[in-house]
Amino acid sequence: MSSEPDRPVVMLKAAHASADAVVQDLEATLIEMRRDLHAHPELSWKEERTTERLAAALRAAGLEPELMPETTGLYVDIGAGEFAAGFRGDIDALPVQELTELPFASTHAGVTHACGHDIHTTIALGVALSLQRLHQQRIEDGDPAGLGAKVRVIFQPAEETMPGGALEMVRQNVLAPLPRIFALHCDPRIEVGLIGTRIGAITSAADVVRINVTGRGGHTSRPHLTEDMVSALAHIASTVPAVLSRRVDVRSAVSLVWGQIEAGSAHNAIPAHGTLVGTMRILDAEAWRDAGALLDETVEQVAAPWGVDVELEHIRGVPPVINNERETALLERAGREVLGAEGLELAPQSMGGEDFAWMTQELPGAMFRLGTKTPGGIDFDLHRGDYVPDERCIGYGTKIMVTTALSAINELRRA
Repeated sequence: MSSEPDRPVVMLKAAHASADAVVQDLEATLIEMRRDLHAHPELSWKEERTTERLAAALRAAGLEPELMPETTGLYVDIGAGEFAAGFRGDIDALPVQELTELPFASTHAGVTHACGHDIHTTIALGVALSLQRLHQQRIEDGDPAGLGAKVRVIFQPAEETMPGGALEMVRQNVLAPLPRIFALHCDPRIEVGLIGTRIGAITSAADVVRINVTGRGGHTSRPHLTEDMVSALAHIASTVPAVLSRRVDVRSAVSLVWGQIEAGSAHNAIPAHGTLVGTMRILDAEAWRDAGALLDETVEQVAAPWGVDVELEHIRGVPPVINNERETALLERAGREVLGAEGLELAPQSMGGEDFAWMTQELPGAMFRLGTKTPGGIDFDLHRGDYVPDERCIGYGTKIMVTTALSAINELRRA
């Protein structure tokens, strides 16, 4: 965690007090929205209903959201004047069957918000609605500047794809006017009422690796007349990750894990085709940039003794999310105001990938881990069909982000 001193304590406390009251008034509405989104999850690039529901809620609050012209997703600006910060929430669900039996469980078979993006989306909406209320209140109280600056809230599609919808937002210049960017991610290992922060890389790089292998099939009684596809695949599957772990600096922690292996359809026939599909994760951004050539060379060398033809498809995914020190300090100060000093803990670097990384490559930014575990409750993991976050995290996450926004505005006005 950052050690930057709490300089604007009085101002932050005042900001927190106003944010707390507004968010508390909105909390029931936000929970209702979260449950609606959870019951109607949509996969990457198909978030049409989600986009429409968010746009309607923002318009009802007097805001003017901008829908993305070529994809799903939207963004909205709150306040007036110069931009102080941006906040990102991701809106897509996963192709996972829900197992919770909640009254608001997914109504779409095989699709659910198993990664907490319904929470992320709801908090982003809460940030926009809260800041709009504060902006209007200040104008009504006689301050024509309102918030005194602008904040952009981005509702990003397709985080669960590679290389991710964040890259499309970058390409469409959604981040262009922003000086800094913030995000959060649900963490079922952290209890509700706590957050995890970290300076530097907080996630890993993540790529998709597909290896297609072909050769002469034949009878299992005469493997010498074939290219033994199943044995070749097994050797590649076990040896390539081991070799990579010795050819990349161990501090980069390269991890290649297979999620799919396919070959054959009969016990006595050697197949002519086989496929391996997995994910390669690397903690270090520089090692990730160099990994492509090394992976290609390793696969070729490992497969060579088997005489098979190998086609490697290496889909570059996302780099690590890099938390900037100044932005992390801003989040931590807001976190302490909302949760108290005991509400923060050091987040370990995750091996998970997160396309918010494309945004932190463009702007100084930071992401924090939002605790969603009910104290004494079940231990969940992300991407599980039975994942049930504690909904109290919505209020905590929204208050922290709103307080961060007000602090960013204050910094801009003092500059």
